[in-house]
Amino acid sequence: MKKEIQTPGITVDIVVFTIVNDELSVLLINRENQPYKNMYALPGGYLHTGETTHEAAVRILAEKAGVTNVYMEQLYTFDTKGRDPRGPVFSVTYVALVSSPFTQVKDTSKIESPEITPISKIKKLAFDHNLIIDYAIKRIRAKIEYTTAAFSLLPSLFPISQLQSVYESILGRKLDKRNFRKKIENLGIIKATKKKTEGDRQRPAVLYSFVDKKVIETIKII
Repeated sequence: MKKEIQTPGITVDIVVFTIVNDELSVLLINRENQPYKNMYALPGGYLHTGETTHEAAVRILAEKAGVTNVYMEQLYTFDTKGRDPRGPVFSVTYVALVSSPFTQVKDTSKIESPEITPISKIKKLAFDHNLIIDYAIKRIRAKIEYTTAAFSLLPSLFPISQLQSVYESILGRKLDKRNFRKKIENLGIIKATKKKTEGDRQRPAVLYSFVDKKVIETIKII
């Protein structure tokens, strides 16, 4: 007997990470439509005809969260049975890292009240989005160990202490200050500038910049 071929729907959902008050946080939207109306969820939507999933991710992030021009890469495809009450729907997910999400917000008629929530305070989300976020956290924690992806969470100029804080926020643990500084400087992935921090009560610190703004692979950083 020939089996029936099923054509599932395809959505694209994006996990946008940022750092707020030294805590890893994620961008959520308040759903305006059923299913899960008025619940928080990741920005997402259906794949349009002729789009790649990456093109859809860029469109959705701009339309629903007002965020553009961010570092983003494909995460995983979630296809668990019953994950969407509308029927069989596969979610191709992406993860993005943003230094300051709302500096890039552009109002559109489709924006759905984007909010930044610390990962420690995330409650029950729509669909399986809690599971997606957990998976994304594990992926980014592994990725920052051998790439410069964490640099996407920093401004163009920063003190090394801020760079270390970003790593600690993602990993959820403290790092040895002296060892971290030595390793980062020896890798040659940042360079000192002639500028220093201003307005701090502490001694002004040298500001650094990236040698290469692109995300690159390197030897183990931490």
